[in-house]
Amino acid sequence: NKYVAYVSGNNLYAEDIATSQIRKLTSDGSRKLINGTFDWVYEEEFGCRDGFRWSPDSRQIAFWQIDATKIRDYYMLNTTDSNYSKVIPVEYPKVGESPSPSKIGVITLNGGLIRWMKIEGDPQQHYITRMEWTSPNELIVQQLDRKQQESRLMYCRTGDGNTSTFWAEEDNAWVDLNSAELTGEPGGWKWVNKGQEFLWVSEKDGWRHIYRISKDGKTVTLLTKGNYDIGKILSVDEPGNWVYFTASPTNATQLYMYRVRLNNPKEEPELVTPAALKGTHGYQVSPNRKLARHSFSNYNTSPVTEWISLPDHKALQAAKSIDKIIKKDASIHVEYTQVVTDDNVKLDVWINKPDNFNPAKKYPVVLYVYGEPAATVTDDSYGTHSNFLYNGNMAGDGYIQVGIDNRGTPALKGAAWRKAIYGKVGDINIKDLAMGMKKLLELPYMDKSRVAVWGWSGGGSSTLHLLFRYPEIFQTGISIAAVANQLFYDNIYQERYMGLPQENMQAFVNGSPITYAKGLKGNLLYIHGTGDDNVHYSNAEVLINELVKNGKQFQLMAYPNRTHGISEGPGTWQHLSDLYTNFLKKNCPPGAK
Repeated sequence: NKYVAYVSGNNLYAEDIATSQIRKLTSDGSRKLINGTFDWVYEEEFGCRDGFRWSPDSRQIAFWQIDATKIRDYYMLNTTDSNYSKVIPVEYPKVGESPSPSKIGVITLNGGLIRWMKIEGDPQQHYITRMEWTSPNELIVQQLDRKQQESRLMYCRTGDGNTSTFWAEEDNAWVDLNSAELTGEPGGWKWVNKGQEFLWVSEKDGWRHIYRISKDGKTVTLLTKGNYDIGKILSVDEPGNWVYFTASPTNATQLYMYRVRLNNPKEEPELVTPAALKGTHGYQVSPNRKLARHSFSNYNTSPVTEWISLPDHKALQAAKSIDKIIKKDASIHVEYTQVVTDDNVKLDVWINKPDNFNPAKKYPVVLYVYGEPAATVTDDSYGTHSNFLYNGNMAGDGYIQVGIDNRGTPALKGAAWRKAIYGKVGDINIKDLAMGMKKLLELPYMDKSRVAVWGWSGGGSSTLHLLFRYPEIFQTGISIAAVANQLFYDNIYQERYMGLPQENMQAFVNGSPITYAKGLKGNLLYIHGTGDDNVHYSNAEVLINELVKNGKQFQLMAYPNRTHGISEGPGTWQHLSDLYTNFLKKNCPPGAK
């Protein structure tokens, strides 16, 4: 018989497709005891969605159980959908709170007792982040310690639950997760050599590299040798002895396809993408590794796609090849460059100049920021330089737009670059952004008296920092959905990049924008959705209190029941766009002087 498994009410079920007979495999599920799926923070920070796996012979199911019963609720409040307010509890472990204990169980379709895997370590001080079957009676599991500085890979025998660790990795900052984004496989393991080896991505030598590891963990081969990072594994061609991946050894704002030998790799990777196509390339490779869907864009070329053959990278239809169909957007005046700060830090920058630019005149400058480990803003791809909130044409109105990536952003510049931010979120990143902007303002056509900064989420936090702490540089700021107090954010994200507040509380204080609210001298527009289950609206309220206490005038817009993206409800996005645009034009007037 054929079965489909699913989760309902946090219990696991299997249903016979032919007869519609349903078998309830677990019965203890509740709002906070979760079988076969995950709580909010596992989903948000580890990218975990499907919390169960069929065995290769389809006779058993392995699943996560997340025990969130000890996790305190954050109470959301819906005050608009009825005459009486409605309380919405969300289990949300804030930084400093112990994680939800998790464990792996295995059950047969016939039900019966669940066999729990005997994974070492206090479940409330560890995470189980990845799990897959390797055979009908064995699992492979990744476990991280709470600080996410130790990763252990282990095999679990499903018959008796015994485990054995075969690979361990440590980092003084954090160990990056292997994921579909890195390896192309949901579990992170890309098996080769008939399951006797797997490919694994690690930064253990200071660069993000691909390693081939034997099943017992005793033989480790570095495939991508050199001082560069890989972006992700695209495909493995075992018959041809190649591993395809993305990288950009000479320019971290771009991305290309490379390949190295799976066995006996050479020192230098081989560039597969045509070198003349400068920008950002993406690939979806066919299972037989002979074809790929190739996408390309750069700052002045809108996204185009073609089907190509591999490894020659030839278009299947010559008339539809990218080099024949690309059209450059002549209206875009973007310059990619670098600045070196007074601290001798080299930062990637783009400058989007206004229409009819006259270098003898001075223009207002709008800096777009993110600044934290989750995203970059200087990718050489189409639209990176565009302001998605501005209602109108910023270049046509006479604004210079700027983007800067600081240390700590996930650029392909080595682990030292990315992990320089450890324990210093709200410190080193903010200084880099401020000093980078200071250096840019030496350009004679930038008007130092009209400088604005804006950002969303982590970028909202960076905006608050810059406006509060560097009033001599920034006169106007628009901050959206910001973390005002780092102690209000979730434990997985904040502890990964900051450590535990119990061990270094002062770093959390120093890294929180609210600490510097008394320094506000310019024009602040603060925006937040009251229904934000990611960055809670309480961040806005404590920030408001601090600004009021210090006699600081500012503009506030709270969007009732809107979530982190502030997109729900008729008219919301247009209202947000108009609000943003009008505030910017009023306080940082457009046009040359």
